[in-house]
Amino acid sequence: MSVDDGVAAVLFDMDGLLVDTEPLWTVAEHELAESLGGRFTPEIKTAMIGHGIDTAVPLMLSMLEVPDADPDAAARFLVKRTAELFGEPGRIVPMPGSIALLDALAAAGIPTALVSSSFRVLMDPVLAAIGLDRFAVTVAGDEVSLRKPHPEPYLTAASLLGVVPARCVVLEDSEAGARAGLDAGCATVLVPSFPMAAPSAAIAGATVVASLREVTVGLLDGLVSPSAGSVRYRDADGVDLV
Repeated sequence: MSVDDGVAAVLFDMDGLLVDTEPLWTVAEHELAESLGGRFTPEIKTAMIGHGIDTAVPLMLSMLEVPDADPDAAARFLVKRTAELFGEPGRIVPMPGSIALLDALAAAGIPTALVSSSFRVLMDPVLAAIGLDRFAVTVAGDEVSLRKPHPEPYLTAASLLGVVPARCVVLEDSEAGARAGLDAGCATVLVPSFPMAAPSAAIAGATVVASLREVTVGLLDGLVSPSAGSVRYRDADGVDLV
């Protein structure tokens, strides 16, 4: 493979992909729903996954059927409460395979970026736990004009790295995040953090795997190789389905 082939940079999502922080968000979301007289359900959680807080909160309030609730106040509560939870010792837990993959990429000399819809106040505790030096670039949700599912966060990261999006691979755990990666022009791997029946047509170009343990440098190189197909789906054993 020539130096112009293969992956030039890998862009990691944070919540639910790099670290298992979604349960902490869920605690805050339950508390918010209860304060508004509603009940937070798995259906609401699924709808919110992968969205920036500016789109996730209106979704939540709509599904809670509390039209008079102030979305700005709700968003402030979620960020403040979740930041408190993130700051508690031992709360930040890496997802299976995430640290091994970061180590493999570092050994191969492939730069990485952390790209999240979470605000900087939430990203910093994660970086403190995982290691800031593992990422050449970090992009938080309050550092872009438009958050996922808009592609701006991933385009921003690619630009900061000085790499064209076509040679980047995005790693995501949600359909909304995968849409952001694909719309940015990046090869995209979806590692669902919640059960999904089948990928929607909007992310038909993504590679779907069950765990980051299945993601190797070789797989990432192949996704941006000129010979790579546009669609791949893998079962839990890493076997190509189509």
